[in-house]
Amino acid sequence: MDLITTSDELADVCARMARHPYVTVDTEFLRESTYYPLLCVAQIACSDESAVIDALAPGLDLTPFFALMTDESVLKVFHAARQDIEIVWNMAKAIPHPIFDTQVAAMVLGYGDSISYDQLVQRITGDTLDKSNRFTDWTRRPLSEAQVRYAVSDVTHLRDVYLKLSHDLDKQGRAAWVAEEMDILTSPETYRMDPARAWERLRSRVRKPRELAVMMEVAAWREREAQTRDVPRSRVLKDDAVGDVAVQAPTSLERLAQLRSLPKGFERSRWGEQIIEAVQRGLDRDPKTLPRIERSRSAPNGAATVELLKVLLRMTSERHRVAAKVIATVDDLEQIAASDEADVPAMHGWRRELFGDKALALKHGRLALAMDKGHVIPIERG
Repeated sequence: MDLITTSDELADVCARMARHPYVTVDTEFLRESTYYPLLCVAQIACSDESAVIDALAPGLDLTPFFALMTDESVLKVFHAARQDIEIVWNMAKAIPHPIFDTQVAAMVLGYGDSISYDQLVQRITGDTLDKSNRFTDWTRRPLSEAQVRYAVSDVTHLRDVYLKLSHDLDKQGRAAWVAEEMDILTSPETYRMDPARAWERLRSRVRKPRELAVMMEVAAWREREAQTRDVPRSRVLKDDAVGDVAVQAPTSLERLAQLRSLPKGFERSRWGEQIIEAVQRGLDRDPKTLPRIERSRSAPNGAATVELLKVLLRMTSERHRVAAKVIATVDDLEQIAASDEADVPAMHGWRRELFGDKALALKHGRLALAMDKGHVIPIERG
């Protein structure tokens, strides 16, 4: 194991690892006080070598690391890859590819919903990971020996986890299922932070086109401000405050000051004026240009149908040993209950074959559920 602190060392180790069919990857980062995650440490391993990269080392050029991440001849193995990929995207505007996410693979193989890395390692290898450095301050230098050992153990154990899961996927014929999920994780659209779409992140009580228009403008303003200042969105304006502004649509500082969700005196800051301007832009928008507001879905006996679909989902999950979460979400079930043409993941690809078609059959009475020796079983009806 090497601690990499210079550009030449990094270039050498990446060149060696690029000769291998796969590398395991993990990162340690800080984002509690920033909009963009700050990469502190990156750790990589192949079958016969491992390295910990001090990403904060003075003068270190990370170009070889990013090149390895995009080398099409080398599979990059992560656990819960999304945040690691986001870091590479933000820093290099590149997406690691090809990739394998052991958390997704574990769900497809029935290890449960979103299993943690240490639990997965324990179940596959029998080893118990040392968690004492998990929440250490990775920005402090020099890195301690304990920190380096912790970092490298993540990627060395990940080799064993990957080999076991990959073997089981091939054995059960489910490798293509994981590949579908990797397509989503490696799409740039998954990581682009477009201020114009920031409103989609919010769950609020907007019900009217005018409220939606204001929310879109205020959320976009908050996103741009957070990006410019490199601070978390909540440091600019909390979600409930964005919702309140959208509903109340204050057009003066006096009215803005009346919102309880805003800090006292907020209206006197330079941001107060900017929010009023954003509200006005929202009010000036043509309602015809707005996205359609999703109304609460309702269908005859809709709630009962969703409950039955939940039972079917649980039965399918247990029977095929696939995590329910990766087959369908509650939102999927609600949309299926409301429409046979629901455009949700559960109605496409392997999920439809495993669950979606049966969900429609259950909904229309062509399939029934019954208990047999303590287990739910499906019964086809003529």
